[in-house]
Amino acid sequence: MDLQHLRVLALAPNLIGFYDGRVAGQRFAAQANWVDDGALSLGVCSFALIDGSEALVYDTHVSVDHAAAVRRELEGRGVRHIVVVLSHWHLDHVAGSAAFADCEIVATRLTRDRLVAERAAIEAGTSADGPPAVSPLVLPTRVLDDATRLRVGRLRVTALPIDIHTADGLVLHLPDEGVLLAGDTVEDTVTYVSEPESLETHLRGLERLRGLRATSIYPNHGDPDVLSAGGYGEGLIRATQRYTRDLLRAAHDPALAALDLRAFVADSLAARWITYFAPYELVHRANLEEVARASG
Repeated sequence: MDLQHLRVLALAPNLIGFYDGRVAGQRFAAQANWVDDGALSLGVCSFALIDGSEALVYDTHVSVDHAAAVRRELEGRGVRHIVVVLSHWHLDHVAGSAAFADCEIVATRLTRDRLVAERAAIEAGTSADGPPAVSPLVLPTRVLDDATRLRVGRLRVTALPIDIHTADGLVLHLPDEGVLLAGDTVEDTVTYVSEPESLETHLRGLERLRGLRATSIYPNHGDPDVLSAGGYGEGLIRATQRYTRDLLRAAHDPALAALDLRAFVADSLAARWITYFAPYELVHRANLEEVARASG
């Protein structure tokens, strides 16, 4: 896969990002596919925590080629031991797993179970997300059911299972640094609704995230300039809460549902909690349809 737009972002001490997408005209293939339409069009970032010869890779990016580039970068920095943590089961987060087949791969039990159930279809490119295939799909080797402490050299990390975006979510909190690696629990401009029947649960989960009091939040889908400037503040969580509540209201309020994205999130934009990125207009329309359907 073409890696010309993959860039390495220096985000914070001991934290780097591997960002691809948000490039006008960039496409992996002409036909509809999950790499372009669900990841590169919005921008996608995987992360690595590094301390000495140890690294933790958070999500394996959109292809084995991307993941291999991540691994080369880490090994070039002297890393000799890598642990992979998956934020959830969606393909743009697990597609590069084969590049880390000799590493420990950590995920929630729900992630492992979903990947096992979907493995044949994912490897054939016939899952609900369609092509391209992810083959071979390397499964997690360690599963978590509860909050679990991890270490990367001297760095203390808490892996926290959380039901936001998907029931199998797993975020990473570094309490000493005030850092939260958030996966898809939050996005800029807006969250992508994949489980509309669980939005009330997601709101409770978002309140748990706020309780961590992280000062630097790094979502997998965000503005690369914001990520590079120290990440997002608590406002990203608050914007996601507000957007989620308004989606639930819009299911019964035609005037609210008729607003375009910029108007729908005007207050959060004015507060500078989020930035406006036009491709999220399509995400917003799809979100409204999903929530209306789930609301009956």
